[in-house]
Amino acid sequence: MALPTWDHPEPLAISSAPVPEYGAGSLADLLPTLAAGMSVPGARAAIPELAAADRNCVFLIDGLGWEQLRAHPDEAPFMTSLLASSRGGTGRPITAGYPATTATSLASVGTGLPPGAHGLPGYTARNPATGDLMNQLRWNPWTDPRAWQPYPTIFQLADAAGVHTAQVSSPTFQNTPLTKIALSGGTFHGRLTGEERMDFAAEQLAAGDRSLVYTYYAEVDGKGHRFGVDSDPWRGQLMYVDRLVQRLAEQLPPRTSLYVTADHGMIDIPFDEQHRIDFDEDWELRAGVALLGGEGRARHVYAVPGAEADVLTCWREVLGEQFWIASRDEAIEAGWFGPQVDERVYGRLGDVIAAARDDVLIIASEREPKESAMVGNHGSMTPVEQLVPLLQVRS
Repeated sequence: MALPTWDHPEPLAISSAPVPEYGAGSLADLLPTLAAGMSVPGARAAIPELAAADRNCVFLIDGLGWEQLRAHPDEAPFMTSLLASSRGGTGRPITAGYPATTATSLASVGTGLPPGAHGLPGYTARNPATGDLMNQLRWNPWTDPRAWQPYPTIFQLADAAGVHTAQVSSPTFQNTPLTKIALSGGTFHGRLTGEERMDFAAEQLAAGDRSLVYTYYAEVDGKGHRFGVDSDPWRGQLMYVDRLVQRLAEQLPPRTSLYVTADHGMIDIPFDEQHRIDFDEDWELRAGVALLGGEGRARHVYAVPGAEADVLTCWREVLGEQFWIASRDEAIEAGWFGPQVDERVYGRLGDVIAAARDDVLIIASEREPKESAMVGNHGSMTPVEQLVPLLQVRS
């Protein structure tokens, strides 16, 4: 008698997912390395390729991944000229962290911790105390920021050690919970235009013998979501931000290192049923699911109690050729969220976690209409999303 055959291709092995380079070359390792070089107590130099400097500036360009930058030398001539300087002159990128999304990455930058410790593990995640799905970028519904993320930021540690510490960004972000728990410490300076931010960041760098300054620009990401990577509006933003980087680089005071990086890359996903799988219209994927979190390429799936194993089996059978599908414990063991996950964070992670390998999304057209309509997307562990530059200019 012939044995029954498995009628689906084998799902992607969890071990084949390219886990971020936590502890040696991720966004979470950047500020601790810079702070250690300025003799901030408790800071560890985790990225060995970076040399110490008395003054350090991090310019984070939202949405500008390594692969997008390399693909557009004509639009970004100045940053292209710095590619060989990336990661301490090795010409290599660093990794964002999983998921590769803004709230998670900014928390990793500011706290120097991977997502499993700082506890912002996605665009949306379940609050175990209430059962609600919390948007960690917009902080809705409200929860106590300090309870959600209790660790001090690197900026706070540097400020306490006597380093002149400042953030120069849009005034819109000054009092947001995400800024408070991830990027606070020293003084926040709101400046409206990119040029104003560059000029004031240079002034803040010169204001101390030891300085740590952070500045940020958002619209590369905004145009990518709305129009797609390589669209005319996106390319226009890349040209503009390239001029901003050069403007700041030309004003650096002595003994300064400027680092230009990003929170994630981006990928355009076609608008058809093959590439956009609609959770709200798929009864198989909805079966046994209480909440759908995360975003299209990095989903947290929260099962009805008792249905966890069935949901995992179903998602693997339906999506396992295109997504790495893991249970919560499997993802933790594989190190997706860092070397360890704090107890308070454990329940925020999905019972099932789906990370896209192929050019595909899990949209939710009814419950997430705006997100489902985006052209450019990100979140998973593929190189186009995960790799970010670490360009350097020293003075």
